[in-house]
Amino acid sequence: MKKGMIKVSDSFERIVHWCMAISCIILMISGLGMMFHSFNFIAIPVGGLKNLKLIHNFTGLVFIPSLFFAILIWWKEAGIFRFPEDLEWIKVAGGYLWHVDRVPETGKYNPGQKAFFWAVALFGVVMIVTGLIMWFPLGLPVELVRWMYPLHALGFFVIFPFFFVHLYLGTVGVPGSVSAILTGWVTRSWAEKQCPKWLKEMEASGELEVSE
Repeated sequence: MKKGMIKVSDSFERIVHWCMAISCIILMISGLGMMFHSFNFIAIPVGGLKNLKLIHNFTGLVFIPSLFFAILIWWKEAGIFRFPEDLEWIKVAGGYLWHVDRVPETGKYNPGQKAFFWAVALFGVVMIVTGLIMWFPLGLPVELVRWMYPLHALGFFVIFPFFFVHLYLGTVGVPGSVSAILTGWVTRSWAEKQCPKWLKEMEASGELEVSE
């Protein structure tokens, strides 16, 4: 590891992140295969829709604890909007959509990432509750169970675009971000650009971990 790299995540955070990301991808792909006839071909490699449904359901059991731990880990830093700094960032869209001479400083997570956190946290819970009821109706009224299907689909249509924007910005959209989720370490220049306020606060408190 190069000298001067900055630690932004620990191993447990990365494990939770990857468990949730991989399970989310499998759930979205398998869900598409069951939801739309034109995507039924997704079930062919796994032996049909029955097997695809089993994969979908049991992958959901991985997603449940992953979401739980993700909310616990990132609630304080990604779940709370702070004004007026977050509002100033929102006004210029973080400099992602048009040129901005100076992007307002943010903490460890910017408002866009906070919006992603809330989308996954809220609608992830919706997906879990509706999915479990669809899997185990347990004598609930038929009309109630029927409502679980459109609500489950709503969760998919909310999380799907957020997920792929997050995937893009976490890879090619923001060079250097992949290191944060693979090793937990980033360059100082990346931290100064992506989370300058957090960097200053960590340095001031003496909590910043820098590789020797």
